[in-house]
Amino acid sequence: MLRGLRIVAENKIGVLRDLTKIIAEEGGNVQYAQSFPLRFGEHKGKALIYFEIEGGEFDRMVEKIRKLDYIVEIEEEKPFEQIYGKRVIILGGGALVSQVAIGAVSEADRHNLRGERISVDTMPIVGEEEIAEAVKAVSRLHRAEVLVLAGGLMGGKIAEEVKKLRKSGIRVISLSMFGSVPEVSDLVISDPVMAGTLAVMHVSEKAKFDIDRVRGRRV
Repeated sequence: MLRGLRIVAENKIGVLRDLTKIIAEEGGNVQYAQSFPLRFGEHKGKALIYFEIEGGEFDRMVEKIRKLDYIVEIEEEKPFEQIYGKRVIILGGGALVSQVAIGAVSEADRHNLRGERISVDTMPIVGEEEIAEAVKAVSRLHRAEVLVLAGGLMGGKIAEEVKKLRKSGIRVISLSMFGSVPEVSDLVISDPVMAGTLAVMHVSEKAKFDIDRVRGRRV
């Protein structure tokens, strides 16, 4: 079972080393970690560190960490999977991204009302280099499972990054557009609202739609 641990600490060298050492000593396996300096609020300038830990003596980890002199706050939190759930990512031109988002948000709302957790992330972005970098970064996003590319023309470096992303296990839906991206995507859909709807249905545990069963199709 995953358990989340939020820590506010002094922002200095060696903090992550000490924390991960304690977690390992108590038999915990870090499944996810993030760390960044706080820019606002009462702890501005301190470091916020978050771990999702599997197994081990969790209570002993917390007590050991709490005794470190540079710890400001420590608190158990629910893992992101239980709060935000699986992620659908939408990238591309603003007008088409918004249409895809209509379908995705509406479908996610339907599933979330029934107890699932599916979140939708959007980013209007243009330019081959910019979109290619954004596609590449999706593989580093925690809990991302499917990407929808919404635009009128995408190819070149974007298509190369789509190929790599699919190898990492993330499914890619493309709108029907000019360029080579549709040729290397898992599914091509002409209706942006339907694209968003099917993206959410793919990640849902209760829907009966699987991109892998219709891979290569154009709708």
